[in-house]
Amino acid sequence: MDRTPDHHDKRNLLAVNLALIANAGLAVLKTSIGILGHSPALLADGINSTSDVAYGIIVKVFIRKARKPADDEHPYGHRQLESIAAVIIGAFVLTTAVAIFWDAINRVYDLLSTGADVVGASAGAQFAAVFTIGLKILLSWRTRRIGRQTGNPVVLAIASDHRNDIFAAAAASIGIFLARHGYPWFDPLAGALVAVVILRTGLEILRESSGDLMDTVPTAELRKKVEACVVGTPGVLAVEEMQAHRFGPYFVINLTIAVEGAMTVAEGDAISARLERALHQEIDLLQRVHVHYHPLTGSPLPPRISAP
Repeated sequence: MDRTPDHHDKRNLLAVNLALIANAGLAVLKTSIGILGHSPALLADGINSTSDVAYGIIVKVFIRKARKPADDEHPYGHRQLESIAAVIIGAFVLTTAVAIFWDAINRVYDLLSTGADVVGASAGAQFAAVFTIGLKILLSWRTRRIGRQTGNPVVLAIASDHRNDIFAAAAASIGIFLARHGYPWFDPLAGALVAVVILRTGLEILRESSGDLMDTVPTAELRKKVEACVVGTPGVLAVEEMQAHRFGPYFVINLTIAVEGAMTVAEGDAISARLERALHQEIDLLQRVHVHYHPLTGSPLPPRISAP
Protein backbone atom coordinates (compact mmCIF):
# COMPACT_ATOMS: atom_id res chain seq x y z
CA MET A 1 0.00 0.00 0.00
CA ASP A 2 1.26 3.48 -0.87
CA ARG A 3 1.86 5.37 2.39
CA THR A 4 3.31 8.59 0.99
CA PRO A 5 1.82 11.91 2.14
CA ASP A 6 0.73 12.67 -1.43
CA HIS A 7 -1.24 9.42 -1.64
CA HIS A 8 -2.86 10.12 1.74
CA ASP A 9 -3.80 13.64 0.61
CA LYS A 10 -5.50 12.28 -2.52
CA ARG A 11 -7.52 9.79 -0.48
CA ASN A 12 -8.48 12.48 2.03
CA LEU A 13 -9.72 14.74 -0.77
CA LEU A 14 -11.66 11.81 -2.20
CA ALA A 15 -13.48 11.38 1.12
CA VAL A 16 -14.23 15.12 1.32
CA ASN A 17 -15.48 15.26 -2.28
CA LEU A 18 -17.73 12.21 -1.81
CA ALA A 19 -19.25 13.81 1.29
CA LEU A 20 -19.72 17.14 -0.47
CA ILE A 21 -21.47 15.66 -3.51
CA ALA A 22 -23.67 13.31 -1.47
CA ASN A 23 -24.69 15.98 1.04
CA ALA A 24 -25.49 18.49 -1.70
CA GLY A 25 -27.83 16.00 -3.36
CA LEU A 26 -29.43 15.00 -0.08
CA ALA A 27 -29.87 18.62 0.98
CA VAL A 28 -31.90 19.39 -2.15
CA LEU A 29 -33.86 16.13 -1.95
CA LYS A 30 -34.78 16.22 1.74
CA THR A 31 -35.42 19.94 2.01
CA SER A 32 -37.75 20.03 -0.99
CA ILE A 33 -39.62 16.85 -0.06
CA GLY A 34 -39.71 17.91 3.59
CA ILE A 35 -41.52 21.13 2.60
CA LEU A 36 -43.76 19.66 -0.10
CA GLY A 37 -44.36 16.43 1.80
CA HIS A 38 -45.29 18.15 5.11
CA SER A 39 -42.52 16.48 7.13
CA PRO A 40 -40.74 18.58 9.80
CA ALA A 41 -38.46 15.66 10.62
CA LEU A 42 -37.26 15.32 7.02
CA LEU A 43 -36.95 19.09 6.70
CA ALA A 44 -34.77 19.13 9.83
CA ASP A 45 -32.60 16.41 8.33
CA GLY A 46 -32.43 18.42 5.10
CA ILE A 47 -31.20 21.47 7.02
CA ASN A 48 -28.56 19.25 8.59
CA SER A 49 -27.38 18.20 5.12
CA THR A 50 -27.31 21.84 4.01
CA SER A 51 -25.04 22.60 6.96
CA ASP A 52 -22.86 19.66 5.93
CA VAL A 53 -22.45 21.19 2.47
CA ALA A 54 -21.44 24.55 3.96
CA TYR A 55 -18.73 23.12 6.20
CA GLY A 56 -17.64 20.73 3.43
CA ILE A 57 -16.69 23.63 1.19
CA ILE A 58 -14.69 25.26 3.99
CA VAL A 59 -12.99 22.00 4.90
CA LYS A 60 -11.95 21.38 1.31
CA VAL A 61 -10.21 24.77 1.23
CA PHE A 62 -8.44 24.04 4.53
CA ILE A 63 -7.24 20.61 3.39
CA ARG A 64 -5.73 22.08 0.23
CA LYS A 65 -3.92 24.76 2.23
CA ALA A 66 -2.68 22.14 4.71
CA ARG A 67 -0.68 20.54 1.88
CA LYS A 68 1.58 23.60 1.61
CA PRO A 69 5.22 22.72 2.38
CA ALA A 70 7.06 23.94 5.46
CA ASP A 71 8.45 27.47 5.45
CA ASP A 72 10.38 29.75 7.81
CA GLU A 73 7.29 30.61 9.87
CA HIS A 74 5.92 27.04 9.87
CA PRO A 75 8.93 24.68 10.09
CA TYR A 76 6.70 21.63 10.58
CA GLY A 77 4.34 22.50 7.74
CA HIS A 78 0.69 23.55 7.79
CA ARG A 79 -0.94 20.28 8.85
CA GLN A 80 -2.51 21.85 11.93
CA LEU A 81 -5.02 23.39 9.51
CA GLU A 82 -6.60 19.94 9.29
CA SER A 83 -7.31 19.91 13.02
CA ILE A 84 -8.70 23.46 12.73
CA ALA A 85 -10.95 22.25 9.92
CA ALA A 86 -12.21 19.46 12.20
CA VAL A 87 -13.07 22.09 14.83
CA ILE A 88 -15.06 23.96 12.16
CA ILE A 89 -17.00 20.77 11.41
CA GLY A 90 -17.84 20.37 15.09
CA ALA A 91 -18.97 23.99 15.36
CA PHE A 92 -21.25 23.69 12.33
CA VAL A 93 -22.74 20.46 13.66
CA LEU A 94 -23.45 21.99 17.09
CA THR A 95 -25.06 25.11 15.62
CA THR A 96 -27.29 23.06 13.36
CA ALA A 97 -28.34 20.81 16.25
CA VAL A 98 -29.45 23.72 18.45
CA ALA A 99 -31.45 25.34 15.62
CA ILE A 100 -33.21 22.09 14.70
CA PHE A 101 -33.99 21.23 18.31
CA TRP A 102 -35.75 24.50 19.14
CA ASP A 103 -37.73 24.47 15.92
CA ALA A 104 -38.89 20.91 16.53
CA ILE A 105 -39.90 21.59 20.14
CA ASN A 106 -41.91 24.63 19.03
CA ARG A 107 -43.74 22.52 16.46
CA VAL A 108 -44.58 19.82 19.02
CA TYR A 109 -45.87 22.45 21.43
CA ASP A 110 -48.04 24.05 18.74
CA LEU A 111 -49.54 20.70 17.78
CA LEU A 112 -50.32 19.65 21.34
CA SER A 113 -51.61 23.04 22.48
CA THR A 114 -53.85 23.86 19.49
CA GLY A 115 -55.01 20.36 18.66
CA ALA A 116 -55.34 21.37 15.01
CA ASP A 117 -55.52 18.78 12.28
CA VAL A 118 -52.22 18.34 10.49
CA VAL A 119 -51.64 16.80 7.11
CA GLY A 120 -49.50 13.67 7.49
CA ALA A 121 -46.17 13.31 5.77
CA SER A 122 -46.15 11.99 2.22
CA ALA A 123 -44.85 8.62 1.02
CA GLY A 124 -42.04 10.52 -0.71
CA ALA A 125 -40.81 11.76 2.65
CA GLN A 126 -40.67 8.19 3.92
CA PHE A 127 -38.71 7.08 0.86
CA ALA A 128 -36.23 9.97 1.16
CA ALA A 129 -35.51 9.11 4.80
CA VAL A 130 -34.93 5.42 4.05
CA PHE A 131 -32.75 6.28 1.04
CA THR A 132 -30.64 8.55 3.26
CA ILE A 133 -30.04 5.71 5.72
CA GLY A 134 -28.71 3.41 3.00
CA LEU A 135 -26.50 6.03 1.39
CA LYS A 136 -25.04 7.19 4.70
CA ILE A 137 -24.22 3.63 5.76
CA LEU A 138 -22.07 3.26 2.64
CA LEU A 139 -20.46 6.69 3.06
CA SER A 140 -19.75 6.12 6.76
CA TRP A 141 -18.00 2.82 6.08
CA ARG A 142 -15.98 4.18 3.17
CA THR A 143 -14.96 7.42 4.87
CA ARG A 144 -14.00 5.83 8.18
CA ARG A 145 -11.85 3.31 6.33
CA ILE A 146 -9.97 6.13 4.57
CA GLY A 147 -9.66 8.07 7.83
CA ARG A 148 -8.12 5.13 9.67
CA GLN A 149 -5.66 4.52 6.84
CA THR A 150 -4.52 8.14 6.60
CA GLY A 151 -5.02 9.19 10.24
CA ASN A 152 -6.60 12.46 9.09
CA PRO A 153 -8.73 14.13 11.81
CA VAL A 154 -10.93 15.88 9.24
CA VAL A 155 -11.85 12.65 7.47
CA LEU A 156 -12.55 10.92 10.78
CA ALA A 157 -14.78 13.85 11.77
CA ILE A 158 -16.67 13.55 8.48
CA ALA A 159 -17.06 9.81 9.07
CA SER A 160 -18.55 10.56 12.50
CA ASP A 161 -20.94 13.01 10.89
CA HIS A 162 -22.00 10.36 8.36
CA ARG A 163 -22.67 7.96 11.24
CA ASN A 164 -24.64 10.70 12.94
CA ASP A 165 -26.75 11.12 9.80
CA ILE A 166 -27.65 7.42 9.86
CA PHE A 167 -29.27 7.77 13.29
CA ALA A 168 -30.82 11.10 12.35
CA ALA A 169 -32.40 9.66 9.21
CA ALA A 170 -33.59 6.61 11.16
CA ALA A 171 -35.30 8.84 13.73
CA ALA A 172 -36.88 10.87 10.94
CA SER A 173 -38.07 7.70 9.21
CA ILE A 174 -39.76 6.41 12.37
CA GLY A 175 -41.36 9.78 13.02
CA ILE A 176 -42.66 10.01 9.46
CA PHE A 177 -44.07 6.48 9.65
CA LEU A 178 -45.97 7.21 12.86
CA ALA A 179 -47.17 10.58 11.52
CA ARG A 180 -48.59 8.84 8.46
CA HIS A 181 -50.53 6.50 10.76
CA GLY A 182 -52.37 9.09 12.81
CA TYR A 183 -49.78 10.50 15.18
CA PRO A 184 -48.66 13.79 13.55
CA TRP A 185 -46.79 15.11 16.58
CA PHE A 186 -44.31 12.20 16.31
CA ASP A 187 -42.85 13.79 13.17
CA PRO A 188 -41.58 17.02 14.77
CA LEU A 189 -40.68 15.05 17.91
CA ALA A 190 -38.42 12.92 15.72
CA GLY A 191 -36.87 16.18 14.51
CA ALA A 192 -35.96 16.99 18.13
CA LEU A 193 -34.42 13.54 18.56
CA VAL A 194 -32.44 14.13 15.37
CA ALA A 195 -31.07 17.32 16.93
CA VAL A 196 -29.96 15.50 20.09
CA VAL A 197 -28.04 12.93 18.04
CA ILE A 198 -26.44 15.72 15.98
CA LEU A 199 -25.47 17.59 19.16
CA ARG A 200 -23.72 14.55 20.61
CA THR A 201 -21.70 14.00 17.45
CA GLY A 202 -20.71 17.67 17.33
CA LEU A 203 -19.39 17.50 20.90
CA GLU A 204 -17.37 14.37 20.08
CA ILE A 205 -15.82 16.03 17.03
CA LEU A 206 -14.90 19.14 19.02
CA ARG A 207 -13.37 17.12 21.84
CA GLU A 208 -11.16 15.06 19.54
CA SER A 209 -10.06 17.90 17.24
CA SER A 210 -9.36 20.33 20.08
CA GLY A 211 -7.29 17.62 21.75
CA ASP A 212 -5.02 17.55 18.69
CA LEU A 213 -4.57 21.32 18.84
CA MET A 214 -3.75 21.17 22.56
CA ASP A 215 -1.04 18.51 22.05
CA THR A 216 -3.00 15.86 23.92
CA VAL A 217 -0.87 12.83 24.78
CA PRO A 218 -0.93 10.40 21.80
CA THR A 219 -2.54 7.01 21.93
CA ALA A 220 -1.28 3.97 23.82
CA GLU A 221 -0.68 2.29 20.44
CA LEU A 222 1.87 4.96 19.48
CA ARG A 223 3.51 4.67 22.91
CA LYS A 224 3.95 0.91 22.48
CA LYS A 225 5.51 1.32 19.03
CA VAL A 226 8.02 3.86 20.31
CA GLU A 227 8.94 1.77 23.32
CA ALA A 228 9.37 -1.34 21.15
CA CYS A 229 11.80 0.53 18.91
CA VAL A 230 13.74 1.79 21.93
CA VAL A 231 14.04 -1.68 23.46
CA GLY A 232 15.08 -3.13 20.09
CA THR A 233 17.94 -0.65 19.57
CA PRO A 234 21.28 -1.88 21.00
CA GLY A 235 23.17 0.64 23.07
CA VAL A 236 20.18 2.46 24.57
CA LEU A 237 20.49 2.09 28.35
CA ALA A 238 17.52 4.21 29.40
CA VAL A 239 14.89 6.61 28.17
CA GLU A 240 14.81 9.73 30.31
CA GLU A 241 12.19 11.68 28.39
CA MET A 242 9.84 11.05 25.52
CA GLN A 243 7.56 13.69 23.98
CA ALA A 244 5.22 13.55 20.99
CA HIS A 245 3.60 16.44 19.15
CA ARG A 246 0.76 16.07 16.69
CA PHE A 247 0.57 18.05 13.43
CA GLY A 248 -2.66 17.11 11.68
CA PRO A 249 -2.39 13.35 11.07
CA TYR A 250 1.40 13.38 11.55
CA PHE A 251 3.67 13.14 14.58
CA VAL A 252 6.95 14.72 15.68
CA ILE A 253 8.73 12.78 18.42
CA ASN A 254 11.52 13.99 20.73
CA LEU A 255 13.49 11.42 22.73
CA THR A 256 16.22 11.81 25.33
CA ILE A 257 18.14 8.56 25.79
CA ALA A 258 21.08 7.54 27.95
CA VAL A 259 24.07 5.65 26.55
CA GLU A 260 27.30 4.29 27.99
CA GLY A 261 29.44 7.18 29.23
CA ALA A 262 32.68 5.77 27.79
CA MET A 263 31.33 5.90 24.24
CA THR A 264 32.65 8.38 21.74
CA VAL A 265 30.44 11.05 20.24
CA ALA A 266 30.45 9.18 16.94
CA GLU A 267 29.27 5.96 18.63
CA GLY A 268 26.46 7.76 20.43
CA ASP A 269 25.44 9.42 17.19
CA ALA A 270 25.30 6.04 15.45
CA ILE A 271 22.96 4.69 18.15
CA SER A 272 20.61 7.66 17.87
CA ALA A 273 20.62 7.37 14.07
CA ARG A 274 19.66 3.67 14.28
CA LEU A 275 16.81 4.52 16.64
CA GLU A 276 15.56 7.28 14.34
CA ARG A 277 15.52 4.92 11.35
CA ALA A 278 13.67 2.27 13.36
CA LEU A 279 11.01 4.77 14.41
CA HIS A 280 10.49 6.00 10.85
CA GLN A 281 10.08 2.41 9.63
CA GLU A 282 7.66 1.42 12.39
CA ILE A 283 5.42 4.52 12.58
CA ASP A 284 3.69 5.36 9.30
CA LEU A 285 2.69 8.93 10.11
CA LEU A 286 5.94 10.01 11.74
CA GLN A 287 7.00 13.26 10.09
CA ARG A 288 10.16 13.95 12.10
CA VAL A 289 12.04 12.49 15.07
CA HIS A 290 14.81 14.00 17.21
CA VAL A 291 16.91 11.76 19.45
CA HIS A 292 19.15 13.39 22.07
CA TYR A 293 21.68 11.28 23.96
CA HIS A 294 24.04 11.71 26.90
CA PRO A 295 25.87 9.49 29.44
CA LEU A 296 23.71 7.56 31.86
CA THR A 297 23.43 9.19 35.29
CA GLY A 298 21.40 7.85 38.20
CA SER A 299 18.78 5.13 37.91
CA PRO A 300 17.17 4.40 34.51
CA LEU A 301 13.69 5.82 34.15
CA PRO A 302 10.91 3.84 32.48
CA PRO A 303 9.93 5.07 29.02
CA ARG A 304 7.05 7.56 29.04
CA ILE A 305 5.35 9.79 26.52
CA SER A 306 4.16 13.22 27.46
CA ALA A 307 2.94 16.33 25.74
CA PRO A 308 5.25 19.34 26.06
